[in-house]
Amino acid sequence: MENNELWFFEDVNLFNIMCPHKTAGMADKHEFTRYRKNQFIYFPNDQARHIYMIAEGRVRIGSYLDDGKEIVKAILTTGEIFGELVLAGEDKRNDFAQAMDDNTTICPISIDEMKELMAENKELSFKIYKLIGLRIRKLEKKVESLVFKDARTRIIEFLREAAAWKGKKVGFETMIPTKLTHKDIANLTGTSRQTVTTILNELKDKNLIYFDRRKILIRDLDKLA
Repeated sequence: MENNELWFFEDVNLFNIMCPHKTAGMADKHEFTRYRKNQFIYFPNDQARHIYMIAEGRVRIGSYLDDGKEIVKAILTTGEIFGELVLAGEDKRNDFAQAMDDNTTICPISIDEMKELMAENKELSFKIYKLIGLRIRKLEKKVESLVFKDARTRIIEFLREAAAWKGKKVGFETMIPTKLTHKDIANLTGTSRQTVTTILNELKDKNLIYFDRRKILIRDLDKLA
C-alpha cells in the first residue's frame, strides 16, 4: 500500500519551509504558543484567523454531533498543520483542536503571513494544496469505510496503514512505534475502546501481532487478516 492511499495518517512535514521562525523577516516578531495536555486550541464556532503548525507534541482534530458525541477526524503530530480551511474562506471553525501532550508547542500563522509565504514559495503552495486534497480524500474514504466495512476490518486496515506510514521492517515483522491508546484507535476507526481491545487481543492470541504501550509489532503483514 502506497502512502497516498492512507486516510488515517499523513506525512506532510512543512515545518522547515513554513514556520515563521524559519523565515527571514518574520522570526523576530513571531512567538510559539504552548498548551497543556487536553487543553483546547480552538472550539467550534471560534473565529478562524490563523493556520497552525505543530512544532512539538500531538493535536486531536474533531467535531461534535448534535447529541454531543465526539467524532475524531485526525491525530496530527510534529510538522503537520491544521486550521487550513481558513484559506478556503472559513470564517468560523467547524471543528475543535485539542492538545494531546503536555507542552504541546504550536506555531500560529496569520492569514496574511500565510499568503505571503505561499506567494514567495511555490513548493509550499504545492504542498498546501496537496495536503488539502489528501484530507478531502481521507474524509471520503473514512465515510466509505464506516458505511461498508465492519469494525474488525476497519481496525485491521488501521494496522496496515500504520505499518505503511511509520512501520519499521525487522525481517518478516513490522514494528510500529506509537503513543496511541486503544481509545485513540477507537476514535480514528469509528469503533469503541472495548471493541479495539477485544480485536487486538484476538490478533495477539493468534500470534498475528504483539503490542504494548509503546509499539505494535505485526508478525507478518501478508497474514494479517
